[in-house]
Amino acid sequence: MNKTMSKVMFIKSPLNYTGGKFKLLSQLLPLFPQDMHTFVDLFCGGCNVGINVQADRVIFNDITPQLYDLYRQWQKDGYDNTIQYVENRIQHFQLSKTNEAGFLQLRETYNAERDIRDLFVLIAYAFNHQIRFNSAGNFNMPFGRNRSEFNKTMKKNLENFVNQIVSSTYVFMNQSFEQLDLSALTPADFVYCDPPYLITTASYNENDGWNEACEYKLLGLLDQCNARGIRFGLSNVLENKGRKNDILIEWIDKNNYKVHHLHMTYGNCNYHALDKSVGTTDEVLITNY
Repeated sequence: MNKTMSKVMFIKSPLNYTGGKFKLLSQLLPLFPQDMHTFVDLFCGGCNVGINVQADRVIFNDITPQLYDLYRQWQKDGYDNTIQYVENRIQHFQLSKTNEAGFLQLRETYNAERDIRDLFVLIAYAFNHQIRFNSAGNFNMPFGRNRSEFNKTMKKNLENFVNQIVSSTYVFMNQSFEQLDLSALTPADFVYCDPPYLITTASYNENDGWNEACEYKLLGLLDQCNARGIRFGLSNVLENKGRKNDILIEWIDKNNYKVHHLHMTYGNCNYHALDKSVGTTDEVLITNY
């Protein structure tokens, strides 16, 4: 892959997952090794990165059980059965951009029965297509009135995505990053991490969801990979709106890891001066190669 690759070449997740890296793929993928046997997407979320890498085997891992269940269901059903179910549910509940009652009825049905196939239909009509669950595991996103629907773009993204994951190349796991067994990995493999960012505000950081202890544990895990000769890439931000991630900065300096600064417009610019004014977000890929 070359550094001029366009995002139109990529498969886009049908899920609007917080922190998704689809818009950065043209910068990220050229920085990955070109000879990967197993690619581990340790915090896969919407799977935008792992679904687009060239590897013999891709392991998608996420701690959210609903994501795991949904991906495994799609992998089992294939696209034809998946789209048939989606369209039948839309018709049954008369879902549209304005029918809030139908959305709430489906939400109540899903929360009572937990048929994972209904989750995606809910997401299609939820506010900004976002995913959120309460402490009881119930889906609690509000209706996306006059905004959200299962449109042609979402349908095409679903088709491309499901058709891709039906291959045995793709394996889904549901573990915390600490519990996932990486003991079989070798220097031919690659571990990619896109964890919650310590210094940004997002739904996954509410109620101390990702804290300094988590940050230290993940960095320790990557140090272990490095000691075994396993290549890794860590997406994160060094600075955001005047705040710096000192833990990350010190870890990079201590280990002499490489930092690739990413920019939404200008592409990779390791050799360009960064704007350090207040409000800057310094998004990076950190690698050990």
